[in-house]
Amino acid sequence: MHELVGALRSYAWGSRTALAQLCGRPVPSAHPEAELWFGAHPADPAYVRLENSTRSLLELVADDPERELGAAAPEFGGRLPFLLKILAAEEPLSLQAHPSSAQARAGFERENHARVPLDSPMRNYRDENHKPELVVALDRFEALAGFRDPRRTVELLRALDVPGLRSYADLLAAQPDSAGLRTLFTTWITLPQNVLGTLLPQVLDGCVRYLSVKGAREFTAEARTTLELAEAYPGDTGVLAALLLNRLTLEPGQGLFLAAGNLHAYLRGLGVEIMANSDNVLRGGLTPKHVDVPELLRVLDFEPIDLPVVLPEPAGDGSVRYRTPAPEFALRRFDLTAGSGQVPLTAAGPGIVLCTTGTVRLLQGENELVLERGAAAWISAADTEIRAQAVDGDAQLFCACVGGGN
Repeated sequence: MHELVGALRSYAWGSRTALAQLCGRPVPSAHPEAELWFGAHPADPAYVRLENSTRSLLELVADDPERELGAAAPEFGGRLPFLLKILAAEEPLSLQAHPSSAQARAGFERENHARVPLDSPMRNYRDENHKPELVVALDRFEALAGFRDPRRTVELLRALDVPGLRSYADLLAAQPDSAGLRTLFTTWITLPQNVLGTLLPQVLDGCVRYLSVKGAREFTAEARTTLELAEAYPGDTGVLAALLLNRLTLEPGQGLFLAAGNLHAYLRGLGVEIMANSDNVLRGGLTPKHVDVPELLRVLDFEPIDLPVVLPEPAGDGSVRYRTPAPEFALRRFDLTAGSGQVPLTAAGPGIVLCTTGTVRLLQGENELVLERGAAAWISAADTEIRAQAVDGDAQLFCACVGGGN
């Protein structure tokens, strides 16, 4: 077991306080800090502190995949199949979806054949992998995810009482299914700029009117989110598209799993995120980056869903687990009590252990490694009988490993 130094990623939507506070650094940070990557992704691998040197986890795994990954090495081509992150969103992320494995392979081959450079901003597929992902809230976490039941969306559009929305509400009411959602989404995302420039201000005025009525109202969160998105991304078609999605709030400890094809956008909050080790993203708006509408429509799943919150389940070893169907990863959480004994980290390797609260001592035989809040450790498949213990107060530990033990 070795300390793992995460790769800090700065994006405009990141926070100047959340990651800095978590890692015990001065606040505010010099730049928005969006993600802290703990993994072996080629774009930004984490680094392992060895006795007399520091090496990237990517190199460490590539040099001896059998030792580092064990039985998972042949299954995943000698590569660590997941990427663990801490995500800190101060502003909304782009509206996006991820492809299935078959879509990713076909898209990657197609763009390679067309000789689109891997680092091109016009590139959709940077690898041939799918990207299922799970986010677990560390504080209150807001998101848009999956297409809402069309009947409820019709109620929302009519509640805003916007003349320009009436024909669209009627269209969806006449076909309240995935086909109707596809038609409406396609219409909105391809609106001519002059039409969008007329409709969007009407929608925003409707949201303001809706929120001006005193008392609790059914679509308050949706109306507020629409105004917030329009302020962050003025004139963006993604503001309209967001009206079609479920609006979710995760409380600390609750999770959200996103399979291929689910359109989503994280709005704000701090969370632990784990995903298949891929960088394939199809964007649908709320971004200045490349939006490939035909490819996005090919990837999206328009089947309306009410995405269930992923609640932690007792795992029988003192931890709780977040169950998902993803073969690439599994995630458990250990809540360690001050003064309690040592807890075995079952099925820890190959994996990454991340401390999110307090201080944790990891022990293996005579060796020990202390993790402060925001610190992580790499546990290879060769590392066995790892134990954890809280130091000077309660502590929380996330343990990410290869799937199969979900």
